Amino acid sequence: MIDLNKAKIDPASVFNNPHEVLENDSLSHEAKVDILSRWAYDEREIEVAEEENMTRASEDNKHTLDEILKCLLELGVEHDQDSPPTKQG
Repeated sequence: MIDLNKAKIDPASVFNNPHEVLENDSLSHEAKVDILSRWAYDEREIEVAEEENMTRASEDNKHTLDEILKCLLELGVEHDQDSPPTKQG
């Protein structure tokens, strides 16, 4: 059974990849969107840190932002193209 609260706070600690979120039948559409949105935010934060020469704590759960955004698109959530070009969205 998925710890939904943990998944919404730290998706990479619960799922091996973003596609596992999509494939999980026990999660509602809203929960999937929440989890993937958080994961996208986390990846943006990591990208900012890496640009400042900080290293990722672990390469085990490294997923590209594009992979996460593709999963969100499959759920019908489009990336906001009109927002300012910042890592945080």
